[in-house]
Amino acid sequence: MATLAATRDKLAVGEFRAQPVGRVRIEAVDALRGIVMILMALDHTRDFLGVTSISPTDLAHTTIALFFTRWVTHYCAPVFFLLTGTGACLALERKTKPELSQFLFTRGLWLIFLELTLFRCLGLQFNFDYQLTVLNVLWALGWAMIVLSVLVHLPLRATTAFAVVMVVGHNLLDSIRSSNALWSILHSPNFVLKTPEHAVFVAYPLIPWVGVTALGYSLGQIYAWTGQRRRAFLLWSGVVLTAAFVLLRSINLYGDPAPWLPQKSALFSALSFLNTTKYPPSLLFLLMTLGPAMLFLRAVDSRVPKLLRPSSVFGKVPMYYYLLHIPIIHLIAVAVCYSRYGHVHWMMESPSLGQFPITCPPGWGFPLPIIYGIWLCVVLALYPLCRWFATIKQRRSDPWLSYL
Repeated sequence: MATLAATRDKLAVGEFRAQPVGRVRIEAVDALRGIVMILMALDHTRDFLGVTSISPTDLAHTTIALFFTRWVTHYCAPVFFLLTGTGACLALERKTKPELSQFLFTRGLWLIFLELTLFRCLGLQFNFDYQLTVLNVLWALGWAMIVLSVLVHLPLRATTAFAVVMVVGHNLLDSIRSSNALWSILHSPNFVLKTPEHAVFVAYPLIPWVGVTALGYSLGQIYAWTGQRRRAFLLWSGVVLTAAFVLLRSINLYGDPAPWLPQKSALFSALSFLNTTKYPPSLLFLLMTLGPAMLFLRAVDSRVPKLLRPSSVFGKVPMYYYLLHIPIIHLIAVAVCYSRYGHVHWMMESPSLGQFPITCPPGWGFPLPIIYGIWLCVVLALYPLCRWFATIKQRRSDPWLSYL
């Protein structure tokens, strides 16, 4: 990691904006993180308020607009996990490795707790019956942090090797079919508990998300390099990852359990080419999303364009934004439900897995133009709240602020 002297050198040539001592931030990282947080709200707006009868990735029934509304949000989770690791590495500017390890471990436990309790009951489902619990992003992110709390003590090469092997090699495990609970937690989305009263489903297995976070930790080291070397690395890594996606997807031999197939038109064949597997994220899914992410970091490394700078506000407080935006979207769905039906009991019922995150009333769902309008309103409403909280985090150093 860069020394404070190296940090001062970067400040001198304008690679960092001036920040309070010990709180150096990389504006390009914040901007990319903020953009994926904004896109995340689009996906969740569609989940709660969109038409649920058609799967966006079902090429027999989807539309081009619906497919790409879903596809563009595929960038959210991989970039979120990657930059979580990068942020941990950058924290070494102000923490020792033992301090960072302890923080990652406790924050990981906190995120798992949130997933199982407050966020499940007050964000996603608005009930306490626990008929259905889905182990989602916070669950996997929490465990990724806990594993990273151990990996930070290893040599960087060992951490990088661990990450690369997990990301590149995990599709070798696709042929293993098992309903074992541990295997479901590790690699194969499935129920780990299913009774008439309660069900627990793993949507985000830990492999390879743990590896993506470890890869992000290794990526963070490049911000100790000179600007020219860093930008060359970002450019070539982005080109290589994207080219690897195109090549491997073309030959259909490895990297995704669902090969692409010719469709009814050339355009839909292209959609099949892009329609990679997210649960768990295949190698091709990660190449498809992380390659362009590297190219974006290269493009804004010297300076984030003025048009994109507002996204940095969300990128500085990603967990605060995440914990706010889903309850807000859910409350909008409740208000719409009441205005249309005069009742909201559907919104308080645990859904089936196929309808997650809500039980939809008859005829539920808005067309895409309205979904986009609601999404923009949610993002605009969250902006002043996130800006206020980002200012507090920059001005104060209370330990609890690090957990939001």
